[in-house]
Amino acid sequence: MRVLIADDHAMFRRGLKETIGEAFPKVTFAEAKTAQETLELVRQQDWEIVILDISMPGKSGLDILNDLKHLRPKLPVLFLSMHPEEQYARRALKAGAAGYLTKESVPEELKTAVKRVLTGGRYVSATLAEKLASDLRRGADLPVHELLSDREFQVLRMIASGKTVKEIADELSLSVKTISTYRSRILEKTGMKTTAELIRFALRSQLVD
Repeated sequence: MRVLIADDHAMFRRGLKETIGEAFPKVTFAEAKTAQETLELVRQQDWEIVILDISMPGKSGLDILNDLKHLRPKLPVLFLSMHPEEQYARRALKAGAAGYLTKESVPEELKTAVKRVLTGGRYVSATLAEKLASDLRRGADLPVHELLSDREFQVLRMIASGKTVKEIADELSLSVKTISTYRSRILEKTGMKTTAELIRFALRSQLVD
């Protein structure tokens, strides 16, 4: 079994390898520290599973997932994130992820998730599964940030991290006008009036590191 671990923290990658190796003694690993490395390795080789951090240098994990799905539509991707499930899990699963775990998950849960994903299943924690079921029963409204497209969500996070419109435009290789349009859409969809409100909302909702 070949597993690709995409995370920019060496110690965390090491811990993942040790945990997964306990469950799959014959596993072989490769590691990627950036989005570009991740995509190159997927282009070059076949993998049984990719374990992907949602916060990668250069591109968000959600953007990388989109690229991976274009390269290899059937490749299962398991997200690991420091962000709470309720903030990202729905979006990740909707984008095609096979599962979502927080980095605080215990090793046994990671092993269970990998096994389920490898057999073609999808994995969310029992806590998130119960919340999703409860939301369906109650007909609960989605969180405000779930109304945003993936690109709008990315721009919101970048605004909340303190980047200017020009800095965001440069980083995403888009025009300042396009980013300003995204900002206007975000304000409209969230019902907020100012950038300061957006920043407070994102921080309160733990949408930024």
